[in-house]
Amino acid sequence: MASSDLRQELDCSICVTTYTDPVNLRCGHSYCRVCIDRVLDTQEGSGGYSCPECREEFRDRPVLHRNITLRNILETFRSTQPDKKETGIFCTQCIHSPVPAVKSCLMCEASLCNDHLRVHSKSLEHVLTDPTTSMENRKCSIHRELLKYYCTEDSACICVSCSLAEEHWGHKVETLDEASENKKLKLRTVLQKLIANRKEIEQRIRSLQEHKGRVQERAAGERERVTALFIELRRHLEDLENRERHNRLLHDGGDLDVSGISHTLHTGLSDMIKEVNVFFYIQEPSDILLDVNTAGNNLQISDDMKTVSRSDIEQNRPETPERFQNYNNVLSSIRFSSGRHYWEVDVSKSEWWVVGMCYPSIERRGKESVIGYNKKSWCLCKYNNQYFIIHDSKVITISPDLSSNRVRIYVDYEAGQIFFYDLCDPIRHLHTFTTTFTEPLHAGLCVRKGHVTISREGGL
Repeated sequence: MASSDLRQELDCSICVTTYTDPVNLRCGHSYCRVCIDRVLDTQEGSGGYSCPECREEFRDRPVLHRNITLRNILETFRSTQPDKKETGIFCTQCIHSPVPAVKSCLMCEASLCNDHLRVHSKSLEHVLTDPTTSMENRKCSIHRELLKYYCTEDSACICVSCSLAEEHWGHKVETLDEASENKKLKLRTVLQKLIANRKEIEQRIRSLQEHKGRVQERAAGERERVTALFIELRRHLEDLENRERHNRLLHDGGDLDVSGISHTLHTGLSDMIKEVNVFFYIQEPSDILLDVNTAGNNLQISDDMKTVSRSDIEQNRPETPERFQNYNNVLSSIRFSSGRHYWEVDVSKSEWWVVGMCYPSIERRGKESVIGYNKKSWCLCKYNNQYFIIHDSKVITISPDLSSNRVRIYVDYEAGQIFFYDLCDPIRHLHTFTTTFTEPLHAGLCVRKGHVTISREGGL
């Protein structure tokens, strides 16, 4: 292995520098002890720990074992690659030949070799650091003094003279070390939240991929079934066309299997009528997810974005222009601006609910935000054990009551129609709205008690 390749293998994947006191996790990955300790600290209280590289999870905080073999390799490598040759920074006092620097003085703005370092001033004003070429960045551009403080109000590093200047009077200042620790603490908190969000997103992706697989499998089955039905019907029609004297045969039956044709037509077409929507529209964007950014603060949204529940506990979500403020509404993240689509809702766990379609411009507060009580929404609702169809505050009572716990909403955007169905057997048509749509349509839900769930399969 070349020296440069070996050097890369000896770098910690967290700090991206050569390992310091290397330790390894149970999964086999190694890190600097300090680096992995900091990562594990950020995961404290998240319900578990994981390797930053392979994401293997550990229920308890993993025990760190010193990697003796890697440590020996590092010592051997360092003996052949002295640190002084790695910096590429040379002593500014050695003018006759380049000598690697071992320290830089920020006060003198000079880099020093071992010989010149021994005779350098030991005064506290002379701040020594590892060899660096960015000494100018460590000094105030106005007073040419070392930067020692951080002004929290101006978010700026300042020197002693700056801290006494009028522009910083009354401002809170911290030492650079204090400011550094505070920034690290905030970054660790942000990192912990990001790790938690990443796990949640990964879970949602897995859930959506599983759902996609189920939908594709069902669509393929429906396609094969309908194809077989049409092949059978075509065979019977071809037999009929090839018959001579078909008028007499149709009258007395002859040797034509009239009962077979009748049975095929009756059974096949009956099934097709029930499931034609599933076959033709199963791949339309009917897999509706709820948009938590629109949800009222007394609504809880499930992890798969399919179920909405009424809660007595305020969710303390931020007030934004998209969020409903006075009523427990939530809209779908997807919207329809063309084509034909449908979605279904299980309402068996709620006694007071609203399902329908809304324009994105529907009001988010006040009476105009109630789904159905404006010109921008259409709905079916249940209240006091009665069912109603509502649009523009015009209420139509549904009679008799729904006989199932599932509702279908079907939209034909170009035709300007919204259909509501009770998914009993056979399916019962409840109402059709006919209009001209002027905006895209979102699915809309409102729950005052219990919870409702959007069907994951979208079929009967």
